[in-house]
Amino acid sequence: MSVTQALLGPLLADGAPKPLITHYDDATGARIELSRATTANWAAKTANWLVDELDLEPGTPVFAALPAHWQTVGVLLGSWWCGAHITDDPHGAEVAFAPADDLERGAGARTTAAVGLDAMGAPLRGLPGGVVDYVSDIRVHGDDFSPLLPIDGDTPALLDRSVDELVADARKRAEALHIGPTDRVLSTLEWDLPDGVVDGLLAVLAGRSSLVHCTNLDPAKRESRRESERTTVELGN
Repeated sequence: MSVTQALLGPLLADGAPKPLITHYDDATGARIELSRATTANWAAKTANWLVDELDLEPGTPVFAALPAHWQTVGVLLGSWWCGAHITDDPHGAEVAFAPADDLERGAGARTTAAVGLDAMGAPLRGLPGGVVDYVSDIRVHGDDFSPLLPIDGDTPALLDRSVDELVADARKRAEALHIGPTDRVLSTLEWDLPDGVVDGLLAVLAGRSSLVHCTNLDPAKRESRRESERTTVELGN
């Protein structure tokens, strides 16, 4: 069973329409909310694209150099759903997911996928040759995904952690951070590899909670954000 099936699957079974990811960027004023079902659709489209277009198999290295963002959730969960190994080095990776404004970070990968990080997922324009637009390319792929090949627990998933190890770490961190099914988590954590993404994303999924992630949080809005989003746990400064 993949990381995505282990952590997202129980949330879908418990109520697919419930909110899962709410992302704020106070620098732009953007707010977008994704349900569990919509998050799963983005992940499925990503997984289908990786398998259909790149023939990705379990254990294949994938580089992701992305900030905390709702599009990053689709990249990571989609990659893990088909068994990809998320690495911190683009060299030798089958695909590098890189911000559209910093494509050099993906140099050395077989394919570079530009991630626009637009609040509404707008398509990119004027990309250099050989670079694909992540959002535009995955849109045509299916909203459901079933792995074609078995994903064993010892398949590498994140740096030196296997699927089973990563899922176990996420569950341990959820317990340590006191994240449970009735919680709503306000976070400003960066999703650095591996600890940031484990605490800031995977522990929330493991705790069957929901996430309110704030990029560029205006300190003056912190209290009102807590109240309006009814958060109960806080991560980051």
